Amino acid sequence: MNKKTRLVTVTGSRTNTLWHMLNHYRHIVDEIYVVVYEWEGVSTLKDVGEILVNFPTAKVVRVAKKEKFNWEYVTQLYNETKLLHPDDWWVVADDDELHIYPMPLPFMIEDCEDNGWDIVRGGFIDRIGPDGEFSEIVESENIFEQFPYAGFFRYPMSNACPNKICLVKGNVEITAGQHYAKIDGQTTWRWQGWNHPLIAPIDKYNVQVHHFKWDSTAGQRIREVANQNKDYAFSEEYRI
Repeated sequence: MNKKTRLVTVTGSRTNTLWHMLNHYRHIVDEIYVVVYEWEGVSTLKDVGEILVNFPTAKVVRVAKKEKFNWEYVTQLYNETKLLHPDDWWVVADDDELHIYPMPLPFMIEDCEDNGWDIVRGGFIDRIGPDGEFSEIVESENIFEQFPYAGFFRYPMSNACPNKICLVKGNVEITAGQHYAKIDGQTTWRWQGWNHPLIAPIDKYNVQVHHFKWDSTAGQRIREVANQNKDYAFSEEYRI
């Protein structure tokens, strides 16, 4: 049986990017697995279901409940979902992350298989609205055109890690924030990952992760995470 290429995303209290995200990937992967992350008093399952009606290859595979803004738990959900098909390739993307690949995905995967690479990395490209505005997202308009400016400001602004694990075999564990992999108990952070034999060379495969975090709701969302005052929410980073 031919292996499928799947995408996994975890969506929580914000769903205004989900339609655009699913529309972006629907012709790139074979199946899209959506995990709905809820916490007390907050559930977007109904909204997610109404969006998924438009995308036959997408389905809710799990509804999980935990305290709010527990990003470590979100990573656990990614890892557990990928293990449903541990030998297949998975695109890992938050619901506000749209990947641009250096070549069509099937060719990348075939090349990785031939070379024994299990991980393809990428980096954030922050998108912002006209004149630097935090624009309101409209479903009926192209999201790249709604946020026409691309830059790199989250890392210098708050020291947030810009590295992302974008394409990975299902049995490879990823770390908090989906920033690195953990192989044989060792993270691929910095020098431990620069030349790791399981990682596709960054000069050959470097995925653009266009990040549509900076919309009209960003200020309120960032303040809420900062006010959570929890390490698992990385509140200090958000406070900066």
